[in-house]
Formats: sequence, structure tokens, C-alpha cells
Amino acid sequence: MTWSIIARDSLTGQIGIAVATKFFAVGALVPHIAPQIGGVATQALVNPYYGIDGVKLLREGKAPRDIVATLIAADDGRESRQLHIMDASGRIAAHTGNECVDWCGHVEGEGFSIAGNMLAGAQVLDDTAQAYRAGARLPFAQRLIAAMKVGEAAGGDKRGKQSAALLIHGEEEWPNLDLRVDDHTDPLAELERLEQVSRERWAHFRPFLPTRRNPAGVTDRATIDASVQAATASRS
Repeated sequence: MTWSIIARDSLTGQIGIAVATKFFAVGALVPHIAPQIGGVATQALVNPYYGIDGVKLLREGKAPRDIVATLIAADDGRESRQLHIMDASGRIAAHTGNECVDWCGHVEGEGFSIAGNMLAGAQVLDDTAQAYRAGARLPFAQRLIAAMKVGEAAGGDKRGKQSAALLIHGEEEWPNLDLRVDDHTDPLAELERLEQVSRERWAHFRPFLPTRRNPAGVTDRATIDASVQAATASRS
């Protein structure tokens, strides 16, 4: 009942996951990222612990193939689950249980993994992959959303639309971008709108937040306001 893409931006090293479905609040359970290490998407009859435990195993240095094997071995409901994982080096592994609803499957390419179930057909994933490859000149967040929109145009979730999400991490434990559309008639269009809004102020404010390298961040409000105003003025 979902399809998702996990990708790594070769220019910035950011890891991102975009997902859409005919189900409520998909962003709450499907996407999981270990910054600079890898990403996990758990879907179909979702097992949230695939994401929680999968990220932990990624942090421990386990390979995606071994992580998938570990997770499904411990789950008697594995045949109703779908899972895919990609680490920062581009290694990919996936599992689609035999009881997942057609159309279901997985495709992968250089720097990305796409999986889906209960879809209109295989073209949903194929077109998502083709669009992601073609969008190399787009900023990472826009590239992920654009690819998902092309997959939706190919039929997407065969039941319809309801929610979508975009999660992107850079170096920090907190996300560069965490957008959720929990219940909407056109969730990917709304996700695209929210991403545009994020570029108005959030993207310019984010560099001032605390980081591991600079634990205090920047707290001088005049400096922050001046920088944000200058950035927004240059866009107009």
C-alpha cells in the first residue's frame, strides 16, 4: 500500500527518503535514517521495529543484506512485510514477503533504492526510478519529490492517495528536512508546496542551529535575522 525511495545525494552526502500511500500518516512509521550511514523503509503491513532496529544495526556497521536477514528471521509476519535498506556506500538489500499485495516489488540503481506494494503496476517503480535518474540537476529534496510524482502519474497506490512524507538527514542527528502530509486529497502536491515553503526561511535559518562541531550554534538574533533577510531578498 506504499512506495518509497531511499537515496543518497552524491554532492552533499545527504540521505533522503520519500514515501507516499493511501493510508494515514505514512511519515510516522515508514522512513528511518541513520545520518551519514544509511536509510531504512519499512512498509506493507508495516513493522515499525524493522526501522528502529534496522537503523541501530546500520550504526553498528552491519551490511544491508545481513540486516534484512536478521530482521525477517525474528518476525513470524515476514511474508506480509516489505523492507528495503541502503547504506551510505550504496549497498542495497530488500525483502518483499510472499503475502504482499500485487503489484509489489523492488528496483535499484546507482545511489537509490525503490520499493512498493499494492501498486497499479511495475511501471510505478520503473517510472519513479527513471525520473530520479533524469533529475540529477535538481536540488535533492525536489529531485525526490519529482520522482515520486512521476510514479504517482503511472498509477501510484492503486487504492488512491492520502499521505506522503520526505525525510532528509545531513551530518546531524536532527533532520535537514522532515515534512509530513498526514491526510490530504493530493499529498505529493502538498509535500511539494511544503518543500517550497521550507526554502523561504527554514533553509536559511537551519545553519545557525547547534551542531556536534558547534554545540552552541549561533544565538545572536541580529546575525540570524540579517542573514535570513539577505537570503530571502536575493530570491525575490
